[in-house]
Amino acid sequence: MDDQRRAVEGVGVTGVADGAFWKGKRVLLTGHSGFKGAWMSLWLHRLGAKVTGVSLPPRTQPSLFALAGIDALTKSHFCDIRDAAAAAAVIRRADPEVVFHLAAQPLVRAGYREPLETFATNVQGTAHVLDALRPLNSVRVVVAITTDKVYENLEHPQPYRETDALGGHDPYSASKAAAEIVIASYRKAFLSEKGMAVASARAGNVIGGGDWSEDRLIPDAVRAWAENRVLEVRRPDAVRPWQHVLEPLGGYLRLAERLWEDPALAGAYNFGPEAGDVATVRDVVHLAKTAFGSGQVAWGDGAEGPHEAGWLALDTAKARTLLGVNARWPLATAVEQTMRWYKRQHGGGDARALCAEDFDAYERASTGGTR
Repeated sequence: MDDQRRAVEGVGVTGVADGAFWKGKRVLLTGHSGFKGAWMSLWLHRLGAKVTGVSLPPRTQPSLFALAGIDALTKSHFCDIRDAAAAAAVIRRADPEVVFHLAAQPLVRAGYREPLETFATNVQGTAHVLDALRPLNSVRVVVAITTDKVYENLEHPQPYRETDALGGHDPYSASKAAAEIVIASYRKAFLSEKGMAVASARAGNVIGGGDWSEDRLIPDAVRAWAENRVLEVRRPDAVRPWQHVLEPLGGYLRLAERLWEDPALAGAYNFGPEAGDVATVRDVVHLAKTAFGSGQVAWGDGAEGPHEAGWLALDTAKARTLLGVNARWPLATAVEQTMRWYKRQHGGGDARALCAEDFDAYERASTGGTR
């Protein structure tokens, strides 16, 4: 069905995700109370999908989940994926066609503080979700989200490809690398023979409005500057593949669409910015301060705290070539949109409406890809 026919029938193609594909699809989304999960809930609702959400209650106050009314847009269940029986019962009742697994302990420094909880959630929890899918006949596509930190980081200036070795110095990174092995095992041993196309998605550092997590650069900056405090930056020269939250989420949606069409595309995929758009923490702080309008910063020397990688970038050629996924917003735009969201929300703006404006702007943005 081409774009013209969809338009005639009243079902639009956003240019990022196919509205005709998602309309009425039964989607299971784990981690829907988190930052990325709340944005994904909004996007799937916008596309007309029927979403069942499974997660713990929001970890932060405030939370995008509460402010944007995600509970009213989904069949929402607060359930710990470390409880295999409870998670399986919810998943069975959802009878999903497409599964996005985002639920995780998502923070590096929290992983150092609580390594057992991190491994239990990210490794065993992933196994629980995938095992709950084994008896189901409805599921066609599974996209399990890990991280750019799954690679054995050699601190070299070459972007990591999906075929590079997995590793992980800290518990968070190691748990996500282990989850990749679990995902591959379930795909090969159980799920592919049932007709399920299973992929993992490895995304770079994500920014966007509505994140109030601890120890994340932009939320820390917003909190500090809104209260006229000094932002303390531990590792200003660390390099990361920064991207707006809509970039990887659009990639996940496109990946699911392509897996439905062609299950042979199952496997691991990197999602990140263009190669030239990786940047230091210092670069991002300068952009954020300009967009915010003011703010004081104290630069650390990189020695504080436990070990974290100094250089990390992703090769996204596979997603570009096989999925037609290309970055739409350069780093400066991503930071500007993010700080604009926070400033307007802090001034009384409605969170869901602000997200809708970002969706509109993102869908209008040009891209060099096929979609």
